[in-house]
Amino acid sequence: MAQEDVKKTPENNLPESSGRRDALKALATVPLLGAMAYGVYQKQKFERTRRDMSDVFQLSKEGPTMLEAQPNGKQIRLGLIGFGIRGKQLMRAAGFAEPSWIDTLIEANKKDKKDNRYQQYLEQDDLNVVVNGVCDIFDVYAEAAVQASANIHREGSNGKFGPAPKRYRTYQELLAADDIDAVIIATPDHWHSTMAMAAAKAGKHVYVEKPLSWTVPETYMVREVIKETGVVFQLGHQGRQTDSYQKAKEIISKGLIGPVNLIEVCTNRNDPNGAWVYDIIEGSSPETIDWKQFEGDPERIKEYRDYMLTNKLEKYMGPDDRSKFSLERFFRWRCWWDYSTGLSGDLLTHEYDAINQIMEVGIPHSATSSGGVYFFKDGRTVPDVLHTTFEFPEKNFTMLYSATLANSRNRGKVIMGHDASMEISNTLTLKVDAQSTRYAEKIEKGIIVPDQPFYNYIPGQDNSDTITSATELYFAQRGLLYTYVNGKRYDTTFLHIREWLECIRQGKTPSCNIDQAFEEAITAHMGTRAFLEGRTMYWDKDKEEIVRG
Repeated sequence: MAQEDVKKTPENNLPESSGRRDALKALATVPLLGAMAYGVYQKQKFERTRRDMSDVFQLSKEGPTMLEAQPNGKQIRLGLIGFGIRGKQLMRAAGFAEPSWIDTLIEANKKDKKDNRYQQYLEQDDLNVVVNGVCDIFDVYAEAAVQASANIHREGSNGKFGPAPKRYRTYQELLAADDIDAVIIATPDHWHSTMAMAAAKAGKHVYVEKPLSWTVPETYMVREVIKETGVVFQLGHQGRQTDSYQKAKEIISKGLIGPVNLIEVCTNRNDPNGAWVYDIIEGSSPETIDWKQFEGDPERIKEYRDYMLTNKLEKYMGPDDRSKFSLERFFRWRCWWDYSTGLSGDLLTHEYDAINQIMEVGIPHSATSSGGVYFFKDGRTVPDVLHTTFEFPEKNFTMLYSATLANSRNRGKVIMGHDASMEISNTLTLKVDAQSTRYAEKIEKGIIVPDQPFYNYIPGQDNSDTITSATELYFAQRGLLYTYVNGKRYDTTFLHIREWLECIRQGKTPSCNIDQAFEEAITAHMGTRAFLEGRTMYWDKDKEEIVRG
């Protein structure tokens, strides 16, 4: 039978056969029981089809797991550095939310009984931590961090609060405190490695948001410090906890999509917030913001300037001097290379880390980039459109990253193999290729219809998955907001912080440790330098150096 003549049924996307037509005719003669009998027939047929696939497609029934909490584990005393957008999310995941945020959840439930985010938050496991110190250079954020840390009962503005943590004016003072065991760092990119190294040297365990580093030289330095001090380090890629990624890893490891030759990952956003044009918070001024601290560590600034000036990249610097106070730069710092790592460091890293988790790709052999500021003509120096090609010749595939901040078309991560393609987000869909070798016999027999969903993996979801913004939707579609363990919904950031804390208690290594972080940072830097210099960048794995093409 020619492929175009195959008629597919809506029930199972398999070709309609004469056997099915005969069965329907026979079952139609059974009064009243015809529909029920046909249902039994379909179930039996599905079981036969599943047995027919068992020789070429087998997956375990094991679901995702998490590191078991240590009974009566030691309470960990936390310090927080940075309480902006991500800092608030990390603190909520740790169990400490601003009362005003709780108020919004309570009101949302009153308007819509299906919106049970507050109940879910109350049911979030207690991580047995206490916040003893907070630091933010913006007074409004610092005061909010104090309130959140004292909100130990997870209540609204009229709730009962616990002891308030100490507010520190500088991160150095916080790290010197004797009553802090570990720190969560959620500052702008240009401070990540500086603070992580200082924390490790002070004997504090470190959870730092991605990306690992702002400059290339500090990438090597922070890896060395973390390894020398032996602190428990976790980079903030919560996708490490995503259920569908773990199932994708099993599919790849078993060769079920065949040799992989091309991978496509992407970023699509189309609103100001998604393009880093964040709100300027009421109460912000030179009197409430310590701009001198915001500017950056002098050593890191020198590394940045040396690279940019040596390579005649002055057009990407400034245009304002770092010492000039600017509310736009303070709240929208991602738009300028002076503080940012751009699309590569912010959003590519999520996509890369997912692929590295699934396939253990490591640092690419080369990176070539193009793009520009094509839509947001607001003075930014960081592009809003970026395309980077990463080559992995030793693994025989290419990874393409494609990004725009002015179109919200939904494009998932797609891993293309000789036998099938797998699209990964918070769910997973596998489609068999028409020219597959592995599945050729099944295609010939009509058991598999090429280019139709052959395998779907959808973790348990229900109507409680409330999304309140375009940015939330973006992260939710990529499996970066929530996942499921043993049928229960969890915030992926909660699971990532929980894993870090349990590794501290149990002396284990987290999933996004310093080695994974180093691979992420070097990959992002290769893409960034390829864009800035307009040339291909190569990785010399023996010398561990980025080499110009």
